[in-house]
Parts: sequence; C-alpha cells; structure tokens
Amino acid sequence: MDVKVIGLYPYTKERIWKALTDPAEMRQWFFENMPDFQARVGFKTEFDVGSTNRSFHHIWEVLEVIENEKISYSWTYRDISGYSEVTFNLHDANGNTKLEVTCTGLDSFPSDIPEFTKESCTAGWNYFFNELKLYLSKGVN
Repeated sequence: MDVKVIGLYPYTKERIWKALTDPAEMRQWFFENMPDFQARVGFKTEFDVGSTNRSFHHIWEVLEVIENEKISYSWTYRDISGYSEVTFNLHDANGNTKLEVTCTGLDSFPSDIPEFTKESCTAGWNYFFNELKLYLSKGVN
C-alpha cells in the first residue's frame, strides 16, 4: 500500500531541498529530536517519537540522493516488523516547487497498530507538509 501527498510551495527547489535535508531545519518542522541527518547514501539515524499510547523508535537509512530533485530513505522501527521507503521528489512548477512524498510498504507493518493505517499515514504527511509551509513562511534561510 502506497501513500502519496503533494504540496505546492512558492520557493525554489534549492530552498525546499535545504528544508528537507539540513538537520537544523528538519528539526523545526519535521522531527525536533532527530539527532542528525545527511543527504548521503548509506547515512543512518535513529530516534524516538512518542505517540498517544506508545513510542516508536525510528530507524532511517538514506538510499538515493539526487541533489535538489530526489531523496529516498528506508523508514523502519525497532521492535516492530515491517519495512517502508519514503521518497521526496521536487519539481519546478511555474516559479514554485511541487513537492511529492511517496511512502511505500505501509502494509508490511502490523495492521493492529492504528498509526500504520493509510488514513493515519496520509494525515501525518499532510500535517508535516503544513508544518513545512508554516516554517518556510517565517522566512528563515
């Protein structure tokens, strides 16, 4: 099962790329407790994220990088079976940037965990896209 969310941003691809790959910026709109991130194939990071009733230990590994165009990483969890990949694609769109995120492999996670439903995943990515818009609107370079 795949989830795809698309957003349109009035910024250059380079500006969106920086927000997607610079750890200091990612902490402002994505995951504040992410220890580090590098847009480099093979880079790995791990961190905990709390939900209403549980904690999820995230494990990411960067799989593909095309600067200012595409970044993919695996997205797994300690102590939860399953494997997903997240891919961000950036496209020029008449002076704006179209950002697409695709999450694959969602159905490989346990179906009894509500956070792994298609609806929850879609809502989560819509939330992050809104947070990115708010962050970028502050004019931080």
